Amino acid sequence: MTVAASPRALVWRRLRRHRLAELSLAFLVGLLTLTLCAPLIAEWRGVDPTVTDLFQRLQPPSAAHWLGTDELGRDLFQRLLDGGRVSLLVGFAGALLSAFLGAIIGVVSGYLGGRLDDLLMRVTDGVIALPLLPLLIVLAAIDPRKLGIPPEIAQSETFSLYRIVAIVALTGWTTAARLVRAETLSLKARDFTRAARALGASPARIMFRHILPNAAGSLVVATTMSIGSLILLESTLSFLGLGTQPPAASWGNMLTGAQELLRDAPMLALWPGLMIFLTVIAFNFVGDGLQEALDPRSDRRL
Repeated sequence: MTVAASPRALVWRRLRRHRLAELSLAFLVGLLTLTLCAPLIAEWRGVDPTVTDLFQRLQPPSAAHWLGTDELGRDLFQRLLDGGRVSLLVGFAGALLSAFLGAIIGVVSGYLGGRLDDLLMRVTDGVIALPLLPLLIVLAAIDPRKLGIPPEIAQSETFSLYRIVAIVALTGWTTAARLVRAETLSLKARDFTRAARALGASPARIMFRHILPNAAGSLVVATTMSIGSLILLESTLSFLGLGTQPPAASWGNMLTGAQELLRDAPMLALWPGLMIFLTVIAFNFVGDGLQEALDPRSDRRL
């Protein structure tokens, strides 16, 4: 007698058939572990990545500095880990916030319909029509002190990070909204939705307890694939000097510091650029794998 596998086991089995997705997931788990453990690694190595030492600038890789030092004598390996923590945090937090906003707007628009649906979708179309990078540059260039935020908060590293997360989320929710709306239009005509409505369930309960959980698969895939794009946007803003501000490290502002030393020390630009490339493409492969793993029809194609 064969025991039927659980849905979670089936998803994991399908995901493991996608070799690139499996390798990418292992890479991302390893990278996330290293970035989270960066302070412990720095303490174990006896290295402070924030301390500058001009006598040690542009040193080659050695036992003391595994990837060498940057233009200010800081350890490049530890700066990569610290920058990865910032970039991954922006990617994950921005993608989750975008998915939350998009899911709320999409399910309300698709289920209630009517003029509200028209209004929300026109707002969505308007945000999509805006040129993304110039919009992000304008939003990032706004001085928070002119908005009444105290200077000690506005100039802190934490506020700078939260501001970038909010900016990328406010421009990245449109894909999730359109996706959830399309799923809602299909799901609200299903029998289980009609049954819940006949039993007297409120529209809010139907939307958030019946429809939204059934649209979660597509939303997870879209969110996963958007993380790489948001990391790329954060790196672009930091490269332009509008994102994470020094002395805090991110892969984008590491590239900014390295652009004038491409001839003398090309590795300063190679390492953060390589990490951005590998991380973005890894998230894309994981998103492709999840899309296949969450599709029951993938078993029939074997």
